[in-house]
Amino acid sequence: MSLRDLRALRTTLQEEEDVVSFVRRIAQGRLDIVREERARRVAGSHASAAPDGLAAVFGQQQGAGSARPPRDTTVSADHPRAVELADLCDRLHFADFADLDDGELSALETALVAYESDRSTERKALFGRIDSLSRELIERYKSGGATVDSLLD
Repeated sequence: MSLRDLRALRTTLQEEEDVVSFVRRIAQGRLDIVREERARRVAGSHASAAPDGLAAVFGQQQGAGSARPPRDTTVSADHPRAVELADLCDRLHFADFADLDDGELSALETALVAYESDRSTERKALFGRIDSLSRELIERYKSGGATVDSLLD
């Protein structure tokens, strides 16, 4: 594969990973909301759609995050991955989560967990391919198969 093709493929995979990561984060946020609703019900209270209530859900630290530096990401609402998540949430009535019975809320949670897990697996596979291409680029520079001047091409 030419150096240009190698870089182009890596860029394409990075853009694909950006989309997968974006919709995965959206799914995680929706899952946090559903889980908070379940916890409220167990505690005997009910959901609040007040902005401060949602801010409290999203303000909880959920992990260390990625070691990779963030990149600007623009994902169109009509991207197939975004549409897939929107369709799932529409089908299971995410917008009305506070009005769902416990079984419906559980089904919504299960579906969001599965969606997030699938995107996580997809994301890891993309990282593997991106890392492999990056290693190949580095090796080419080290071995003289590519030069810094070629970056300007």
